[in-house]
Amino acid sequence: MNRLFLCGLLSTFIFFADNLFAQHQINMLPAPVQVEKGNGFFQISEETVISVENEEQESLAADFADLFTVPAGFTPSVEIGAANAAVSLITDRDLKKEAYRLEVSENSIRMYASEGSGFFYAFQTLRLLLPSEIEGTALANQEWKIPVVNIKDEPRFGYRSMMLDVARCFIPKEEVLRMVDCMAMLKLNTLHLHLSDDTGWRLEIKKYPRLTEVGAWRVDRGNLPFYARLNQQEGEKATLGGFYTQDDMAEIVAYAMDRRITVIPEIDVPAHSCAALAAYPELACPVVKDKITVLPGLGGRNPEMLYCAGNEKVFAFLQDVIDELLQLFPSPYINMGGDEATKTYWKVCPLCQKRMQEEYLKEVEDLQGYFMGRLNDYIRSKGRILMGWDELTNSQLPEGAVILGWQGLGNAALKAADKGLDFVMTPARILYLIRYQGPQWFEPLTYFGNNTMRGVYDYEPVQADWKPEYEKHLLGVQASMWTEFCSTAADVTYMVFPRLAALAEVAWSPKGAKNWEHFQLGLDNYLAHLEKKGMVYAKSMYNIQHTVMPENGKLRVKLECERTDVKIRYTLDGREPDMCSLVYTEPLSLEKGITLRCASFVGDMRKGEILTLSLSDNKATGKPVLGANPRTTLLTNGVRGSLRQSDFEWCTWDNLSSATFTVDLQRVESIHKVVLGCLTNYGMAVHKPKNLTVEISEDNRRFTQVGQREFSEEAIFRNGNYVEDVTFTFDKRKARYVRVTAKGFGACPAYHYMRPGQPARYYFDEIQVE
Repeated sequence: MNRLFLCGLLSTFIFFADNLFAQHQINMLPAPVQVEKGNGFFQISEETVISVENEEQESLAADFADLFTVPAGFTPSVEIGAANAAVSLITDRDLKKEAYRLEVSENSIRMYASEGSGFFYAFQTLRLLLPSEIEGTALANQEWKIPVVNIKDEPRFGYRSMMLDVARCFIPKEEVLRMVDCMAMLKLNTLHLHLSDDTGWRLEIKKYPRLTEVGAWRVDRGNLPFYARLNQQEGEKATLGGFYTQDDMAEIVAYAMDRRITVIPEIDVPAHSCAALAAYPELACPVVKDKITVLPGLGGRNPEMLYCAGNEKVFAFLQDVIDELLQLFPSPYINMGGDEATKTYWKVCPLCQKRMQEEYLKEVEDLQGYFMGRLNDYIRSKGRILMGWDELTNSQLPEGAVILGWQGLGNAALKAADKGLDFVMTPARILYLIRYQGPQWFEPLTYFGNNTMRGVYDYEPVQADWKPEYEKHLLGVQASMWTEFCSTAADVTYMVFPRLAALAEVAWSPKGAKNWEHFQLGLDNYLAHLEKKGMVYAKSMYNIQHTVMPENGKLRVKLECERTDVKIRYTLDGREPDMCSLVYTEPLSLEKGITLRCASFVGDMRKGEILTLSLSDNKATGKPVLGANPRTTLLTNGVRGSLRQSDFEWCTWDNLSSATFTVDLQRVESIHKVVLGCLTNYGMAVHKPKNLTVEISEDNRRFTQVGQREFSEEAIFRNGNYVEDVTFTFDKRKARYVRVTAKGFGACPAYHYMRPGQPARYYFDEIQVE
């Protein structure tokens, strides 16, 4: 009872302290360049009049005024040249494009900009300074107050973008519009739509109706992950998908333009084209004999089917498609992809080989340079600019093209900068939102590693080792949301938000001006607005990432949360943590066999998921592992890996031909069993090794083999995603050292559904000795 009373008293104090603090803050993002906070508030009411100078301003002000109609029950008046209006828009030609000044007093609001975008961003700042109920769909009992403040603001980069992949997961028009509105609040100004891929063609092209009649639909593989979906079989119906009519797309483009967002279309060529080739197979190389279908997943070797570079009909087709894009999209850029093109068929296609001879091309890679160059010439002839991924730097760069730097840290784009071309940074290791955004045990399945919100926020696109001339060619940054693991719009927004807010801060704030603590407060305000809009977003930033390491026979447990304004509370008795549980302040040294439960708290509220670590108890737990691979410490840390090979609990080797590690039990023990956990993830080419051998020793010099296991090819490449414990039992022996040797299989066989010819990797965790 005393514990409950004290917890309740503490909760009340924290509640009032937090609310008092929140009432006196300017919490918004992206953080303005300069903020001077005053005292008091300006209140918007039904008497408020907004004075504008012209029709463009009138439209911007009307959109802002309309926000009040439902939640406030009134709509402020907008008038051109209104005298003595409380809110005024004033043109200041000295301000840069997209810059604005905002002066809020208790009696008036004055907004200054040189053009429409600046005024629009000033309104977005006001929107985020208002209570979040402004986004609601019901009448709110609320005073519509804006704090007194002076703001001077302008963006760092002119290109602030999100790429949205609607090809792998079709996102209905209405949901795209909702996402555009959420982008606008962050002052992002570019939406790059990935409209075609192996998995779907999403835009109506009137001259080629089969692109959507056939190319927009694939077989439904239910809830199977992307890498586990088998290709369409004979007789199966393609029923899953969708597309945008040209009227739909015109509506999206217009809606985005009203919010100062340019929509850039991407039609990916020459690869990622199975959906188009399924509709018009005559555009593939004639050496392709297999039926081409829209792919539901990775597709095995089917993605090697490309547009034929030697077929003139291909260029006529693509020029026709571009013509319709030019009518729909006023964007200065037309993105034609150019990424991940494996030239298997080009190398043996007589038409492609003839083209190489005619154009005096020595390498097949140069054939792609020719292919993209022709499209570039056509796009430039129409007054537009070709944009593409950084594989375009592998051959002759298209004149005047803009390159998206994506591979690794995006540095391939610097080869374009060397040639005087502009580029955009969207590095996969940092800004690809398909990657896990928090501790993987709590996240929806995807692949690769983690790109956390803090990682996005800390990204500095201009690196210290760049040549000085590179920076002038950097247009800006882009977060890229690939959707192969998404099934619904909610799945997509969960992955996009709140990391997109961190990208907005990178794109807008001056170099070196970011502040993580202030960002967190602004983020909470922005997310409150999203919540009122009914947007699904992730709360992964509150979850706990663990690192458990063997240490002197015990286990050293480090807990981390990317939110720095929370407390991590934990228990060691199996109970759920609450606000009266122990507070984590430094790494814990725990005995094996203990169950640790922890979560993050803000005040009396648990914010994150409860992390439960049931630390194992066997003779190997907590003991050192000898070997060159530093990851082998994971084998004895008492924590079992999940079904995800990238969850930071699985140990793998870069040298897949063979691997050896030795567990030091630290004293001679009587043992009779060794168990090793092996992961299989067929779609990611994770399989058991060909051979496992266990040896024991008392002195780490003379070893005796006590177990060996050979796995058949059938057993190694059994389909699925599962953990298999490989057990070795033997008569009791005295030993201090247990040595395990693995020999890899090599490349996945040609019949492998997903990764033929790619290295078969093996992953181990945990080793148990009894």
